[in-house]
Amino acid sequence: MLCGATCSNSEDTGPVFKVSMEDKNNVTEFILQGLTQDKTVAKLCFSLFLVFYASIILGNLLIIVTIKTSQQLNSPMYFFLSYLSFVDISYSTVTAPKLIHDLLVEKKTISFVGCIAQLLAVHFFGCTEIFLLTAMAYDRCIAICKPLHYTAIVNKRVCGWLVAASWVGGFVHSLVQTLLVTRLPFCGPNEIDHYLCDVHPLLKLACTETYIIGVTVVANSGMISLSCFVVLVVSYAVILVSLRTHSSEGRLKALYTCTSHITVVVLFLGPCIFIYMRPPTTFSADKMVSVFYTIITPMLNPLIYTLRNQEVKNAMKRLWSLKVKRSEK
Repeated sequence: MLCGATCSNSEDTGPVFKVSMEDKNNVTEFILQGLTQDKTVAKLCFSLFLVFYASIILGNLLIIVTIKTSQQLNSPMYFFLSYLSFVDISYSTVTAPKLIHDLLVEKKTISFVGCIAQLLAVHFFGCTEIFLLTAMAYDRCIAICKPLHYTAIVNKRVCGWLVAASWVGGFVHSLVQTLLVTRLPFCGPNEIDHYLCDVHPLLKLACTETYIIGVTVVANSGMISLSCFVVLVVSYAVILVSLRTHSSEGRLKALYTCTSHITVVVLFLGPCIFIYMRPPTTFSADKMVSVFYTIITPMLNPLIYTLRNQEVKNAMKRLWSLKVKRSEK
């Protein structure tokens, strides 16, 4: 990548083509171009995303409170779902407030440290969610394919280890991504054509050759997304095949549950594969695709997991009835 004029020596007449990795960064902050440059569209998006973010917080908090207060929702599936809701709240909070704020300001800036922190958090919570979705698929696969051994295989200890492994895996992944970026020299343009700090837009600004790092990103983020997607698809295919031996009522209940999970997997991992399973290039569609897995999916998850789940809906009704009774006293 060509380096900006600030990287050139006073005697040079053209830009410098190579900068050592040890060169000191001249960039202390980045300018985000945001989701849109149109002020009218920006105001509309501000209202829209404010409602989306409020829905994410309220919807996922409702699921967490319902699961924690209901004795009926004590199965491993709801244990994982409560953590998924927590991750969704955290994941959207990393990006949504900054996006909403920037829709109303002319100059959208973020410090270098703030940008790296956002990059770390986005990949930490994003990768943790991918691993949690994989753990949930494993739970459903055992529950439907081996119902007699389910409680012995997926016990509280195993559930705890799967959640812990998801957090550790997310942290290791995000640490690798962040270290790759922090080693790059940024000496020229500091405008990021995005509403958040991510790997590909930052690689575009680096004043050095980024091919190897780009391949590493594909091997890291891309392969995690693709491999987990393949594992999930195979798991749900096995589940669907095994449903032939179940009763019509059990088959329908399991089908509803699996449909919800598959919907979430496609909505979340589809955009992730599109973004990270390719060389370090940026497209105009990247911003809208990123909105899907950072805001839209966390907002839809509470609806997807509750609309066809009678147990969760009944637990919410009991929680509401209890609240009404307490308010009447």
